[in-house]
Amino acid sequence: MMRISMSLPKKLLEEFDEILRNRGYQSRSKGIRDAIKDYIVRYQWMHEMEGERIGVIAVIYNKEYKGIVEEISDVQHEYRKYINASMHVHLTDKHCLEVLVTKGDVAKIRELTEKLMRLKGVEHVRLTSTSTGKEIDEEV
Repeated sequence: MMRISMSLPKKLLEEFDEILRNRGYQSRSKGIRDAIKDYIVRYQWMHEMEGERIGVIAVIYNKEYKGIVEEISDVQHEYRKYINASMHVHLTDKHCLEVLVTKGDVAKIRELTEKLMRLKGVEHVRLTSTSTGKEIDEEV
């Protein structure tokens, strides 16, 4: 095993510790290892997808972060060919949820997702994907 040191906001650590207690974890280190493993599995799954896909990208961001609304809009315009619909939800006074429904080459959808993840002010991004449904039409 290797030791690491990390800095986290107090509230995030408190929430993480609460989840660990609720799930019956005996150690914070085990919880962090499991969370990192889950992150790796999701990343690998996302990068193993190929071809034409339907996707839903959920983005939670802090609207008070200078320029974030414009940056998210710019990225959406850059990938407009792959975005079929979007929805904006006000979560709190400062947090918003942007939901993008996408369709197209999964490499481009993945690229879009990762661009959104890298924006300062974006706090969470999740891509959910499925096939385009062509397989179902071909069976009929």
